[in-house]
Amino acid sequence: MNDRYCNFSGIIFPCSSIRNWWRRFGGLILAIYGIIPTFQPAHFGRVYAAYDGIFIVSSLIWGFVVDKKDPDIYEIIGALIALLGFFIMFYMPR
Repeated sequence: MNDRYCNFSGIIFPCSSIRNWWRRFGGLILAIYGIIPTFQPAHFGRVYAAYDGIFIVSSLIWGFVVDKKDPDIYEIIGALIALLGFFIMFYMPR
């Protein structure tokens, strides 16, 4: 893409070099998000499981309340399985 086209259409469509920069930045943030938990103490896995269980259930609630989308039976079963896994990991005696 030449500079003249980027200058003309930059208001509507960002140039490919800008898009590539954002893609690389987003990929780096996503990689850091996945690597950081590996440096945490051993009990951090339980906290991470709690976060994931709450995130799944809250996303279903958000979809129901805000987006007006009723969860189907498989989404509800999946959320219950995630919460069951959370309770097993978090509350089972060690």
